[in-house]
Amino acid sequence: MSSHHDSHDGHSHKPPSSVSKAEAHRHDQGAHGHLHGTVDPTMFSTKRGIWAVKWAFVGLLITSAFQLVVVYFSGSVALLADTIHNLGDAATAVPLWIAFSLARRSPSKRFTYGYGRSEDLAGVAVVLTILASAVVAGYESVQRLLHPQPVSHLWAVMVASLVGFLGNEGVAIFRIKVGKEIGSAALVADGYHARVDGFTSLAVLLGTLGVWLAYPLADPLIGLLITVLILRIVWESAVVVFTRLLDGVDPAVVDQITIAARRSAGVEEVSEVRVRWLGHRLHAELNLTVAAGLSVEQGHDIATQARHTLLHNCLFLSGVTIHIDPANASGEAHHHIESHSHDDSPVHSH
Repeated sequence: MSSHHDSHDGHSHKPPSSVSKAEAHRHDQGAHGHLHGTVDPTMFSTKRGIWAVKWAFVGLLITSAFQLVVVYFSGSVALLADTIHNLGDAATAVPLWIAFSLARRSPSKRFTYGYGRSEDLAGVAVVLTILASAVVAGYESVQRLLHPQPVSHLWAVMVASLVGFLGNEGVAIFRIKVGKEIGSAALVADGYHARVDGFTSLAVLLGTLGVWLAYPLADPLIGLLITVLILRIVWESAVVVFTRLLDGVDPAVVDQITIAARRSAGVEEVSEVRVRWLGHRLHAELNLTVAAGLSVEQGHDIATQARHTLLHNCLFLSGVTIHIDPANASGEAHHHIESHSHDDSPVHSH
């Protein structure tokens, strides 16, 4: 007996304002730090979240544009690396926003699960974009080490580094404030990451001071340092994005779903749990053991109540498929069909 249920039934489960910090930390992998290519639904599914993402994008874009002008006139490779970093941060929201809009389309006969996987593909594009920016920044830094060139307009580079710091700090305060208002752990994490990026911009200031003190290699060395920081973001983001593409989830999520289902009335055992991300939503398949001898209607009622319990207690869980097993035939072993043949086919099993 199987029962599939979807949460899009007008009944609200876990509104963003009720999300606790602990729950957000457990479920949103982006909450463990800033991870490009992942998305918290509260960031794009609420007007406040979209508004925050939009203005944070504008703020970083203006900051990067100012820095780019200074890079052109000064030739500072450290400032170039920081500018590329800030541009990368600003640009990550764009493909995710497009993918999220696509994912909101209704399922079709061809795409029966909807278009949520487009968000993961957007994540891959984001990772590749950030990797490309790291390659450019690293190449320019190495070239400057091998072929030193003077850095001019040092005062402008110092101002640009301070603008980078202030721009990131402004975005950080804004993201953290709105993230707390709408209960978005990912948006709060983005804010703290922007704050760290501000200190990266201050590193450019240190490199400029080194050049001013007659240490010209300080500029490309800071450029290489920023390149390493960008590569770290690439690695962390790639782990999350490709884990989701391979249907991987945090084991703590599986444990919580198992515990929540076991506590539901009428459930004697949870024998199988499979969970995967589809875009920014979790989908689960469970085998639940109930007392033998129950009617189909009684088994269905237990499955419905278990689904209700899961949606109320598991953040980002959207779809639940439940298979009911009687206590005397519980587990996948009882679903195995022994070797047999029919219609002149070779012997086979299922």
